[in-house]
Amino acid sequence: MSDEISTTAEVAERHAIPRQHEVHSDPSARNAADQPLPAGVKKTPTEKKSPAQWAYERMILYIKNFEESLDNEHEVAMGFTGGDAGILRIEGMGYFDPDIITFYGSDPTGSKTQLVQHVSQLSVMLRALPKSVEKAEPTRIGFRLVQDLESSSDPRDKDAVTAPRG
Repeated sequence: MSDEISTTAEVAERHAIPRQHEVHSDPSARNAADQPLPAGVKKTPTEKKSPAQWAYERMILYIKNFEESLDNEHEVAMGFTGGDAGILRIEGMGYFDPDIITFYGSDPTGSKTQLVQHVSQLSVMLRALPKSVEKAEPTRIGFRLVQDLESSSDPRDKDAVTAPRG
């Protein structure tokens, strides 16, 4: 038992702020746990988030951290685990409360692709794919996802379901 005295606000903040922890074999490796949490993640207390919103926000942090380790010749994609479905170049992401996560993108042939997955089945492998040859700059979805997270209000405040932003 600790002799530390905490204010009510400190106790509430410790409960509301997500904790994350990572260890890598290379101490200089980019670590998502060392990156600052976007304010959007802290807007809604964790106990008020659905499993879908919670998974969505955490995936954003991992995607952004992964993208920041890529050079200008590569973009983030995800490999499907546990099957032969292939790879999806991540171009968008969303969730549908209480328990669905969706990824939008294209496969290596350029075909439009969407994965709809229950949060209990979420198993994602982030991969670096060479960027599309015709584009000068790589597409960075992680930055846009964090930007949306920072600027959007609680989605439960909206009256209607909205289409994903492109």
